[in-house]
Order: sequence, then C-alpha cells, then structure tokens
Amino acid sequence: SRPASRRNPRAVKMMGPQLGPINLFGEGSQEAKGEQARMSSIVGALAIADLVKTSLGPKGMDKILQSSSRGGAVSVTNDGATILKSVLIDNPAAKVLIDISKVQDDEVGDGTTSVCVLAGELLRQAAELIEKKMHPQVVIAGYRLARGAALQAL
Repeated sequence: SRPASRRNPRAVKMMGPQLGPINLFGEGSQEAKGEQARMSSIVGALAIADLVKTSLGPKGMDKILQSSSRGGAVSVTNDGATILKSVLIDNPAAKVLIDISKVQDDEVGDGTTSVCVLAGELLRQAAELIEKKMHPQVVIAGYRLARGAALQAL
C-alpha cells in the first residue's frame, strides 16, 4: 500500500502534516452534542417563532429592522416574511423555520407568519415532552400519527 500522500496528494493537506485531526471550528465557535445540541436548536427556533408571533393578526406589533448591509437603513414592518428574510441566523432549527416560511411564501403567497408560529408551537410541545423524558423518536412517531389523521380528515 502506498502512503496517503502518494495515493491522494490532497490527503496530506486535509489530514494535516502529522496526519492528525484538524480543528474544523473557527475562533470562538463551540461544539454541542446530544441533549445540549437538541435543546439549543429548539431554543433558537422558538426565539424565531416568538419574534414573528407578536406581529401576527390585526393587532400585530410592528418591528423596527435595521440593515447592516445598506448603511444602517431602518424600516418598520409587521410582515412576517420580511422580518424572517432580514434575520441572520446560524441555528439549524431556526433556519428550518425560515425555510418553511419561504416555501409558504413561494407556494401560496401568504401565511408565512402563521406557518412559522405553528411549527414553533409544535416544537414547543415536543420540547415539553422531551423534558418529561419521552424519547424524541416517540414524539416524532406521535406527530406522524397526527399527520396521518389530519390528512385523512381532509
């Protein structure tokens, strides 16, 4: 067998000069595993859902948005799609909420805030069940049963 550098010249660069592990995380980044990672993702998504929840309905509150790229331009809106498009997020679960809001806007053209709030509340209920020591796969199975019942009713 040939050494890694002869089989694949990039192998030395990817593995480092001593063939040891390379730190993939940038400065100031953190690694989370298991329960901590799950709960931090849920908390981030709930923050996004709570952000847009207050703008929902006829008595919804306006949000003041300040752009970091357009010289600090300020705008006022209560449109959930606009709010979600302007938020910079690195939380994976929060990104999913923003993505489902974008899909809702593309497919239907309305209901972006409602779909985000609904998904956030489903996540909130799942988090409560997980905190009561219910396994996440059991929660998922319950949601799948509920989806089936809802589709059958429709």
